[in-house]
Amino acid sequence: MRELVGKVAVVTGAASGIGRALALRLAAEGMTLMLADVDHGGLAETAALAGDGKVLTQITDVSDAAAVAHLADRCFGEFGAVHVLCNNAGVYQGGHMWTRSEEDFAWLLGVNLWGVLHAVRAFVPRMIEQDTEGHIINTVSVAGVFAVPGSGGYTVSKHAALAASQSLAQDLAAVGAKLRVTALCPGAVRTRIAESERVRPPGLAGTPTQDELEALDHVGRRAADGIDPSRVAELAVEAIREERFLVLTDPKHDARLRLQTETLLTGHLPSYQ
Repeated sequence: MRELVGKVAVVTGAASGIGRALALRLAAEGMTLMLADVDHGGLAETAALAGDGKVLTQITDVSDAAAVAHLADRCFGEFGAVHVLCNNAGVYQGGHMWTRSEEDFAWLLGVNLWGVLHAVRAFVPRMIEQDTEGHIINTVSVAGVFAVPGSGGYTVSKHAALAASQSLAQDLAAVGAKLRVTALCPGAVRTRIAESERVRPPGLAGTPTQDELEALDHVGRRAADGIDPSRVAELAVEAIREERFLVLTDPKHDARLRLQTETLLTGHLPSYQ
């Protein structure tokens, strides 16, 4: 998909971080935007920053199938089409696998995996019916490629999101659809990922454990030293134009992925270093 001017893009998790950067970059490309998030104030700020183009916003909890379906209905109703779908909403929680509660997994999987699945069901059939070029970008995270200690629940959700992305891409290719898929797997990025608890629903709230607090501190420090979200958005637009499936934002991860594959083929556990 080479031409973006005049096309329609949907971005979830658009109130801050990578989602805001995606929205601003796609607006600069001349696209019409539908922006979604649970953060009303941040969403309004992103819309204002996006400039004078056509921008709509909608408060949307992507873990809620009905909310995502309503987002899709409004978008197709207002704009008549969707050409780029950015399933970007995501949350983080650290801690060992055995200290995570059912509510923890429900929250992580609800946003990071079901958010993608709900959007696939709500948007993709109509995008196929358009019979136009289109692209789906799923913000997966490098945690969908590498498993590291201290982030088990998050890693599970992101590995599943990567599998969903690859399965979607292969299904679309099998039926000859004009849609392509990108699994965007950023490493450390300057976002508020370590502050995800601010958007956690009260019904899924829990008491932080010591291992969770240590993981949050580590992720927060890594994020502070990470790349700017605008660089991730730049790579995402390149992936749309080049029809690239996997995008890693850190060149060191290329070699690490090769080493992980070679290690797994020997039957051993890959190093997380």
